[in-house]
Amino acid sequence: MPKPQPPALDPAQLPALARAVLQNDRFPVLATIDGDQPRVRPVSPVRTDEDTFVIYVANMRFYAKTAQIAANPKVELCYMDDHHNQLRITGVADILTDRPLLEEIWNTNPLMRQYLGSLDNPQLIVYRITPNKVRYMQEWALEYYDVPLT
Repeated sequence: MPKPQPPALDPAQLPALARAVLQNDRFPVLATIDGDQPRVRPVSPVRTDEDTFVIYVANMRFYAKTAQIAANPKVELCYMDDHHNQLRITGVADILTDRPLLEEIWNTNPLMRQYLGSLDNPQLIVYRITPNKVRYMQEWALEYYDVPLT
């Protein structure tokens, strides 16, 4: 059986290809570090800035990832679309404190409002994941391409 040959990739199309993967995976996997052990779990971003690849993830203070991110804020998100194209966003997570942005996120997320009751719920944390590297891989290509950050 011959090895599949992915279509040629135009580097100018990388940002658009990367954004398409973002739009087609509602539950990326978030990786953190727990001491010397990697930990992964699916998350549901509450906001995505597609132009900058900044991702916002809601969290509860009692979740294990809270302590993991406090100890080491370096994280990675992995997105995959229905065609197995991957997008990996490597970055740093920090707690979002911008009240107007928090209110905007709150007002556009009925599920958060239903489960948490109030933006001032003491258990709520929203992380902003700021990328320092974004990589895209086509299915079967077995090669990552760096997506330019603007």
